Amino acid sequence: MTTGVSRAERGARAGWTRIAEPADDRALSLIEQHGAVGALALAVGGDARVPEIFRARAQRYAYGSDPVSHLEAARVVGAEVVCPGDPGWPRRVDDHPAPPICLWVRGIPDLAGLAERSVSVVGARTSTAYGDTVATDFGSGLADRGWTVVSGAAFGIDAAAHRGALAVEGMTLAVLAGGVDRPYPAAHAALLARIVEVGSVMAEVPPGSAPIRPRFLLRNRIIATISRGTVVVEAGLRSGSLNTARTAAECGRPVGVVPGPVTSMMSAGCHQARRDGYAEIVTEVDEVVDLVGDLGADAAWRRSGPVHETDRLSPGDRLVLAAVPVRRACPADAVALAAGTTVPATVAALARLELAGMVERRGSDWKKVPMGA
Repeated sequence: MTTGVSRAERGARAGWTRIAEPADDRALSLIEQHGAVGALALAVGGDARVPEIFRARAQRYAYGSDPVSHLEAARVVGAEVVCPGDPGWPRRVDDHPAPPICLWVRGIPDLAGLAERSVSVVGARTSTAYGDTVATDFGSGLADRGWTVVSGAAFGIDAAAHRGALAVEGMTLAVLAGGVDRPYPAAHAALLARIVEVGSVMAEVPPGSAPIRPRFLLRNRIIATISRGTVVVEAGLRSGSLNTARTAAECGRPVGVVPGPVTSMMSAGCHQARRDGYAEIVTEVDEVVDLVGDLGADAAWRRSGPVHETDRLSPGDRLVLAAVPVRRACPADAVALAAGTTVPATVAALARLELAGMVERRGSDWKKVPMGA
């Protein structure tokens, strides 16, 4: 990977992921003021300007005075540390008020390239068969069109979206709440190993970190910001997926939700997001691409029902056509009476309808031509 920052900077940022929890404003402020290397030195040295918890963690986790020593953890698990300033840094994550200090990555380290045309697909862990089918179709359809599918590798919708992308040999990116060396859930170890082979598995916490509950919500802000937009396939009214969707909307990303049965609590959150006004309804891959893609280039055709010949008629001609009998012919004045129009207007309409092949003359009478005749 082409590097954009020094090894000392990279190592120091990796070290800070051991000292501070994700999205900690105090750590971000220290790094902004003193640089990652300088801030780490202050923490290791016990400087009073550094919060006590950071000093305690620095003493416990420090590998000596050399910041580069923190990169050893990446080498051990076959990961890379991607930092702001690297060509592979996914700059969209910086739109969040508390962006990650760095990202630990197994697989393709060019996160910027992976995320350039990407969509986050998230949803309920306890998904229904309907939700799984939609998520799989979205994953495969998006990947087949060259889009990277981003999700959190959880049970349910996340896994279905990843598997859909993998089924067509597409790109997919998994964002974990724990370390990249700790598959979670454990049942998805094989899935995550496959994602590493063709895409990327990433986390902002260092290898060995446990996926504790608070880290899932913090992880969601990365899923929400790294891609061009977020689609929620299924979600209850209280859902981490809705947290992801709201974060995406707050950071200026389009949000799509899949409608479901009004009787299903697994779709209630999607319906509420639409009612709250920060999400659009999406029902197929083309609509997702239209929502998150480039204006014009990725636009979807407007869906409509089949066009019938009568759709092109004027209201008056449709009224006359409806009054013409099918089984037996009748004179124009009888048609006019049934249609509630004047005889001259009816005769003119019948002439136009005859040219269109919708009625036929039988002497002085008129009869409707059967559809398909």
